[in-house]
Amino acid sequence: MERRRFVQIGALGVIAPLTAMALSQNAEARNAGAAAQTPSASGHSFGFAPDGSAFLLDGKPFQIRSGEIHPSRIPVPYWRQRIRMAKAMGLNTVSLYVMWNYHEYREGHFDFRTGNRDIAGFIRLCQAEGMWVLLRPGPYVCGEWDLGGIPAWLLRYPDIRLRTDSGQDPHYMAAARRYIAALAAEVRPLFAANGGPVLMLQVENEYGSYGNDAAYVAEVRQAWEDNGITGPFYTEDGLGQLEANHTETPGGAIGLSGGDAASIAQARKAFPTVPAMAGELYPGWLTHWGDDGFQGADSDVTGDLRALMDGGLSFNLYMAHGGTSFGWWAGANASNDGSDYQPDITSYDYCAPITEQGRKGPRYDAYRALIGGYAGVGPLPPVPAPVPTVSGLSCTPRPYASLWDNLERASAVTRLSGGPEPYEYHGQVQGFAVYRHRTTDAEAEAEAGASAGAGAGSLVAQGVHDYATVFVDGRYAGGVARPAVPAAVAAARGLVAGGAPLAVGQVGAGSVLDLLVEGMGHINYGHGLVDRKGITGQVALDGAALSGWTMYQLPMDEEWVAGLRPVIGDPSRPGLFFRGLLSLSPRQVADTYLDMSAWAKGAVWVNGHNLGRYWETGPQHRLYCPAEWLRPGANEILVLDLHRTASAPVTLADTLG
Repeated sequence: MERRRFVQIGALGVIAPLTAMALSQNAEARNAGAAAQTPSASGHSFGFAPDGSAFLLDGKPFQIRSGEIHPSRIPVPYWRQRIRMAKAMGLNTVSLYVMWNYHEYREGHFDFRTGNRDIAGFIRLCQAEGMWVLLRPGPYVCGEWDLGGIPAWLLRYPDIRLRTDSGQDPHYMAAARRYIAALAAEVRPLFAANGGPVLMLQVENEYGSYGNDAAYVAEVRQAWEDNGITGPFYTEDGLGQLEANHTETPGGAIGLSGGDAASIAQARKAFPTVPAMAGELYPGWLTHWGDDGFQGADSDVTGDLRALMDGGLSFNLYMAHGGTSFGWWAGANASNDGSDYQPDITSYDYCAPITEQGRKGPRYDAYRALIGGYAGVGPLPPVPAPVPTVSGLSCTPRPYASLWDNLERASAVTRLSGGPEPYEYHGQVQGFAVYRHRTTDAEAEAEAGASAGAGAGSLVAQGVHDYATVFVDGRYAGGVARPAVPAAVAAARGLVAGGAPLAVGQVGAGSVLDLLVEGMGHINYGHGLVDRKGITGQVALDGAALSGWTMYQLPMDEEWVAGLRPVIGDPSRPGLFFRGLLSLSPRQVADTYLDMSAWAKGAVWVNGHNLGRYWETGPQHRLYCPAEWLRPGANEILVLDLHRTASAPVTLADTLG
């Protein structure tokens, strides 16, 4: 799943004899056992062979053929179809992340019931479709999801340490224990021994790539045991990270990120008492804004799959079906110090064998034919019919409301006597904020002196997380971007990198300086997880730090957007909402993509549902809209664009692009 490729340990030629032995061992028995059993309410035993050579289901060798599917990225009406697509590809198991922050968006308020937050409902649906389940509940999951699934409200503690034991940080682990207790109550009846489909629970996620705090891994496991879930457990890591940091859990199976038959053989040498599986076999890859095309399009794991099937070895395709990071849920990658910030695109198509729309990807048929050709696997069920789509229609949203004329509706207005402060210190975890400063006489005099002869004031904003448009007395003066931006886009929008000087023109006494800041996704991998949003540093005008700010918090949740006042005081000032109505007949209510290639940067709501971000940097220019969010008759399309003040068309398309 994750953003780096794991290095194989040892040359393939060196470990080939051991690999060949592993591939042949019990392969026929495992494949036969894999096909023989599907989950039933009568209960099953699941565990490991005494010598660690196999997974055992009801005492027989069992090959886990899994595909990763995230219910939080899929509208509920499509859950069954996506599960059936995975089953028709020859898989017998669904692996799924549970995103903690998606279920505890507000501290202490858990939602495991509404919409696609009904984790128990999804698991039961897997069982109804004859599929087993691997449960991956974190508390950290990564997954190119905002903050790797950890709630951003934890960042209100200035000295917070994430992914560490109670002795190192009491806040994080106390919150994690509360989450585990709440989730355990939902999933405990769904384990195989209790008549459900859940075979194993993963303890944390790829912790060997982060640290070696054995006390933390043990405390996470203990939290599950304290709530009545005693395993079976497993961990997930790259083989090299696992061997270096020993982040396995005692008696737990080994899942390998970037795993293949060779690395499974190597893991069996290093950890001979428990079985190992390719816990994340990557048929595609993740994509960032500004990447040169969708990453992973050329990936082909046919050879790896064949070797795994030849040996009856267990695996999980990450992703089998990626789905969509709707709203503000897409995460970001960066260096450990927070530099080289790379936000993820809205689509999580991942170039997976099942596309974002639930259709067959380019290699779906090849993987289906390969897996289904082994003894004990087939015959496979038919592939579900393609999801209907609609394309070719268009509308042109017109200016509807100004963000600036809706500031009084901010969820909070905070007066800051010093410099700017991040969202999380004031209870906000996603969205936008306006930071406003009114210059004093002294600041204006200093600015005039510093810029004498230069003709323009110089503003330097440190710690803009992650994208700011800058205004002086309502006039657009340029912007500050934390991510790298293509030169042509930077020139067209007047953007500079964070910490670089931005020429803003003369600033007089009493002038109003506004920075509209978008948080583009908390870092989800590495040691830069404490990634607060808004402005985390100083803003200086001609070298003098500015103090005394007002912060308008704009989470841009669906409730706030639904209450927009349709007022535009200055139509030439960027920060406009555009509204259009798209008329559909009953037969035209189908899956579609909104082509935003004529727009600059912003987000789209369809009938109140946030489809996510778009950005002219690409490579994604179309946003997925499921049929569930459309209706016969008039459909409202609402666009917030940070740069445009003139209308542009929105056209329906039938594929990602």
